[in-house]
Amino acid sequence: MVTIDGERAALCEFLDYQRASVLAVVAELDETSLRKTVLPSGWSPLGLVEHLGYAERHWFQEVFRGAAEPLPWPDDHTPLITSRPPAQVFGFYSDQCRISDAIIAGASLTAAPAARHPEEPLASQTTDLRRIVLHVIEETARHIGHLDVARELIDGRTGLGPR
Repeated sequence: MVTIDGERAALCEFLDYQRASVLAVVAELDETSLRKTVLPSGWSPLGLVEHLGYAERHWFQEVFRGAAEPLPWPDDHTPLITSRPPAQVFGFYSDQCRISDAIIAGASLTAAPAARHPEEPLASQTTDLRRIVLHVIEETARHIGHLDVARELIDGRTGLGPR
């Protein structure tokens, strides 16, 4: 039987792995490459990293906790592109992950969120912290696949990441 502490540790391990994979896939890209759009939808790898920071902020702060830390810039979020410098974007992502980790560590996995995601079916699928963590793992993994494709189109590199 898996204990709650064991389950929390497993969820955090998989979430940390996905986050590390995000950074590994874009590692060593210069600023031009980080801003390069290679797919018709027009997103950039740097914009996707910023989006993942917003996702961490949204799910753990806005939805679960019911209130978010102030943004480090005006709320001008343009989905999947950014004009901010890479160091600021990577710092934002790191900060949001750190805040998420503190929230996960300080709450029961069975705790209900203080707010609700505005769209179905996500709202009905994310009814406790456990399901929110699972959703963020899923969303991060999905976007790692996008980053993998972009990286291959940018410089031909494949198979990047911790595994």
